[in-house]
Amino acid sequence: MKKYLEILKKCPLFSQIADENLLTILHCLGARVVSFDKKYTVFAEGSPAKHVGIVLSGSVQIVQIDYYGNRSILTEAGRGEVFAEAFACAEVRALPITAVAMEPSEIMLIDCDHILHTCENHCGFHQQLIYNLMKDLASKTIQFLQRIEVTAKRTTREKLLTYLALQAKKAESNEFTIPFDRQDLADYLEVDRSGLSAEISKLQKEGVLVSQKNRFTLL
Repeated sequence: MKKYLEILKKCPLFSQIADENLLTILHCLGARVVSFDKKYTVFAEGSPAKHVGIVLSGSVQIVQIDYYGNRSILTEAGRGEVFAEAFACAEVRALPITAVAMEPSEIMLIDCDHILHTCENHCGFHQQLIYNLMKDLASKTIQFLQRIEVTAKRTTREKLLTYLALQAKKAESNEFTIPFDRQDLADYLEVDRSGLSAEISKLQKEGVLVSQKNRFTLL
């Protein structure tokens, strides 16, 4: 576990917890690390919602697939980020989402019960851990509301420009890189890929933006 400490120090779940306590708390939580190849499923829809995941290397996409096989990307978790915590905390019986490794990834898995209920040792830093989890959930709620703001738009053009405006604001620059290729962006915006590509080309001709793969500049 020692080789992951630098990553975990930056993880929001362990904010304000002293470095010397990290190994102790990982042992207390029964944390384990699992490796996944690219495109392998970390959590499958319908499986028990028990674990919180932390990305130690690689990245994970959280997706929903409807009855007809249409995929919708809800979010992506990168190095040091937490995922699936809302479902585990809510104690839902079965996960309504699927988490997929987008590249070879190492994932730390923690049983949520070990976070929400203090252990018999009554560790002093456990309350901080619970506070961090609640703060992380609040942050994810804001992100979810931003996604609703994007997908609620009526046209592909409106969805795309709203999403890109949010990314520019996040990057504090009119030049930024998004975490999606064209198909993934279409799945995130819930639009047809060909229609999305046509709209990007049209916006470039109009002088609204410049696009190179997943690199965008708003003009």
